[in-house]
Amino acid sequence: MNRVRAAAERCGFSRTAPLRPEALAFRQEVRDMCAANRCGNYGKSWSCPPACPSLEEMRQRAAGFGQGLLVQTVVQLGDAFDFEGMMAGERRHRDRFRQLAGLLREQLGEGAFLPMGAGVCGRCAACTCPGAPCRFPEERIISMEAYGLLVSQVCESCEIPYYYGPGTVAYVSCVLFNSHNPEPGANQNK
Repeated sequence: MNRVRAAAERCGFSRTAPLRPEALAFRQEVRDMCAANRCGNYGKSWSCPPACPSLEEMRQRAAGFGQGLLVQTVVQLGDAFDFEGMMAGERRHRDRFRQLAGLLREQLGEGAFLPMGAGVCGRCAACTCPGAPCRFPEERIISMEAYGLLVSQVCESCEIPYYYGPGTVAYVSCVLFNSHNPEPGANQNK
């Protein structure tokens, strides 16, 4: 846990908190909210429903991990309508999380951790979905919501705020891993 938390802090997240994977509730109703397509990515990203794995497959992926870490980037906005500030904060969080995933890939090995991001993957400028396969499946990051997780509830279970007051927005991601040092590729929950 200390190594993963140190890596997260080096990436510049505002807050980190230990996460108990057994506390995660994979909810169909959260997954169903994706179908409303408020973000515009439903059916247009390999990391989003309906193209990403089923909720049961997601639950099985997460089941093989014993520890987790929640990470946040808290952004102070100019005002409640600061869309540019929100988008810049989201990019900053996504870049930090992608950096963390790269560090964990080096330290723990591919398949020895499970990243769950905030929002759409964002690895590519334009996703190939649905016309062609994902160009970087090993770097694809599926969101916590696509896993059926209610992010505010996950924050509450980690005893970390989800809401920091007016003029702020918190971007939240998490990573699951095992406490031992597995051989690269030892965990088959890819």
